[in-house]
Amino acid sequence: MAAHPTKTKIKISANERLKNLKESFEKKYGESPLFYARAPGRVNLIGEHIDYCGYAVLPMAIEQSILAAVTVNDTKEIHLANANPIYKDVTVSTEDIDINRDDPQWHFYFLCGVKGIQEHLGDATLTGMKCVVDGSIPASSGLSSSSALVCCAALLTMEANQKSLNKVALAEISARCERYIGTEGGGMDQSISFLAEEGTAKLIEFHPLRASDVRLPNGAVFVISNCCVEMNKAATSHFNIRVVECRIATKMLAKARGLEWGRLLKLSQVQMELGASLEEMLRLVAEVLHPEPYSREEVCKALGITMEQLSTDLLSPNTQHVTQFKLYQRARHVYGEAARVLRFKSVCDEAPGAATAVQRLGDLMKQSHASCRDLYECSCPELDQLVEICLEAGAVGSRLTGAGWGGCVVSMVPTDKVEFFLKSVRELYYAPDPHRAALEKHSLFVSKPGGGAAIYLEE
Repeated sequence: MAAHPTKTKIKISANERLKNLKESFEKKYGESPLFYARAPGRVNLIGEHIDYCGYAVLPMAIEQSILAAVTVNDTKEIHLANANPIYKDVTVSTEDIDINRDDPQWHFYFLCGVKGIQEHLGDATLTGMKCVVDGSIPASSGLSSSSALVCCAALLTMEANQKSLNKVALAEISARCERYIGTEGGGMDQSISFLAEEGTAKLIEFHPLRASDVRLPNGAVFVISNCCVEMNKAATSHFNIRVVECRIATKMLAKARGLEWGRLLKLSQVQMELGASLEEMLRLVAEVLHPEPYSREEVCKALGITMEQLSTDLLSPNTQHVTQFKLYQRARHVYGEAARVLRFKSVCDEAPGAATAVQRLGDLMKQSHASCRDLYECSCPELDQLVEICLEAGAVGSRLTGAGWGGCVVSMVPTDKVEFFLKSVRELYYAPDPHRAALEKHSLFVSKPGGGAAIYLEE
């Protein structure tokens, strides 16, 4: 049976962030918090844009997190404030939670988590809450700040209403309810936020959701560097266009092999139905799909559907404008990246102490970035420049992490080269640009696997 999130008594005065959060809460509401909730961000080591296609990914939780201080009342209202003064206070009724997907502001992500729990409890009337939220995950950086906020809100809503759910159930609810704001993700971010354990990365598999420990090799650490270009998944259609292209590619491959393509939505389902290897799926992509973009007319003709069916059954609300689809490239990336994830775990399992392990993992990370850049087209010039600088500075492997189009690079760096690496990246990427230099303190850091979401009670 899956474990429940930990509930720990903690000395608030010994933790600077919690102490500051408590003071902010008391200043705002004139009372002390009843409890605190924490949900970590994550860095995906390998396996980009494949979770929503049904394939396993390999992330780890990071130290940076969303923290919330909470008290409850019987007003049926949620009073929500942010420790960062640039964000406005919000008050909403628990009986009328409305999420505006056309205006993805921070508090709507919080309300996604609340609404997800409310629906899970059968549209129950929730208790009133006062909350102050504090985030240390850089926003729109590819380190899952928005999903961590959804997870934190779901967790604290359960606690405030004196309900209990295990980590797997909370992760699945959080993944579903983030779609209220229009992001059609696959569940990686929410899964690692709840299922993470200190000291180990995780292979996250789906259907059913499960997590296995991945022991990372000795002799290297992971360093995260932010390219300082922000990308909000919910505010653009880049992300959902890729989801749609993978969905259409699924239908085309399935139809070409005589499968019941109407019910299949994910590229992993085609592989499963055919009982094929990932290498065989790559050959099938080359055989069935052409590298030139597909027009709407060509997709409709190939599937025998009308334009109206394409719009209603296959496109999402914010992809109705798309006229061309790169099916070959997207499917090739997904099957190739899924294979790299399995090879990465295999290297970690077989020989974590071997001298060659670090280099082999680094090579897989480099291949992953090239595929994200060239086949999935989810990189950007700044990310590509930062990857090159990281490799020049001594990383054995570097790749974009998160959705892309901005955000962060994760690099695998030999332990004895870390100081030189940090100095070089600072000098070559951050120092020459005033905007980047101002953000550098929170944009370049060594990370190790952290623990998952938790409730804290004051001692």
